[in-house]
Amino acid sequence: MAIGIKNERELQAMRKAGCMVARVLDVLSGSVCAGMETAELDEIAEREVRAMGGRPSFKGYRGYPASLCVSINDEIVHGIPGRRVIKSGDVVSLDFGAIADGFQGDAATTVVVGQAGMLTMGLLDATWESLNAGIAAARAGGRLGDISSAIQCCAESRGFTVVREYTGHGIGHAMHEDPLVPNFGEPGTGPELKKGMTLAIEPMLTTGDWRTKVGRDKWVVSTLDGSLAAHFEHTVAVTDGEPEIMTKA
Repeated sequence: MAIGIKNERELQAMRKAGCMVARVLDVLSGSVCAGMETAELDEIAEREVRAMGGRPSFKGYRGYPASLCVSINDEIVHGIPGRRVIKSGDVVSLDFGAIADGFQGDAATTVVVGQAGMLTMGLLDATWESLNAGIAAARAGGRLGDISSAIQCCAESRGFTVVREYTGHGIGHAMHEDPLVPNFGEPGTGPELKKGMTLAIEPMLTTGDWRTKVGRDKWVVSTLDGSLAAHFEHTVAVTDGEPEIMTKA
């Protein structure tokens, strides 16, 4: 199971890391624009987190070469920043992690550059609502499947599909800890949720099918059918009451 947090010191470290992630994503969301290369966003992310005294979680993790994941249109996660130029109308998912005092924070957001149609905006709205539904279900005494089911029900009620091959995860000392947090499932199933558990909840939705493919770089994950994707994520702590969002701006 997730190691989670054991004391106030660890809780504060998680909050610190989460605050860094939130600030970086806020800056990135305000910076992304048509005509810029995705590598510029990566430079901004690393500069900002190091200025706050943290360091990027992703850089070097399992060989990942950048500080930030930038996934565009049909790309779901793990897009490597580089010379690709962002265009008006692109759907851009930004995923970032930070380490502070030995603990991790992880979050993601998706933005549209310029104008977007109703389907695109509906996808983003549904993904955001699915994240909030999953967070609301992260309560001590409940079950992991409550989170998964809440995400799936919200997404499918809006006419969108949840990606099944990639999941959320426990987080704490390490970026990825047990348990996996699927974005689909049955309520009342799975491990019991306990106070102190820290989870990265991250629905990934598509306008088409849930099946995916991995690119030649062995990193970027895209929809198999070329449909649009969106990704939102927060690091959350299970408490005695309302879940605490640790990566909220």
